Amino acid sequence: MRRDDALLLDMLVAARKIARFVQGLTEQEFQSSELVQSGVMRELQVLGDACRMISDETRARHEDIPWTAIAGMRNRIVHEYFDIRIDVVWETVAQSIPPLLAVLERIVAPEE
Repeated sequence: MRRDDALLLDMLVAARKIARFVQGLTEQEFQSSELVQSGVMRELQVLGDACRMISDETRARHEDIPWTAIAGMRNRIVHEYFDIRIDVVWETVAQSIPPLLAVLERIVAPEE
């Protein structure tokens, strides 16, 4: 289980970075900033990599986390980088990261 704890912490840290990177930005500002886009996509990769290594047992205990969607976004960024839709990345960040953060902050032990 320790491994899952560390991976959940990795996911939490990545989600927090994403939220911090886009804090106060509009969609247009996000779309205009290669730097922010690159940082966000890097952390989406980290989030997805950690997600993919979580045990089935932990996934079953936390069905409120969209495991398949997170891993799918990572795969898209890594393997189909030439066809990434920035509007979809923005939509994911704006709509999916805040609730994911809430869940991760609830399940990751505070001392970590």
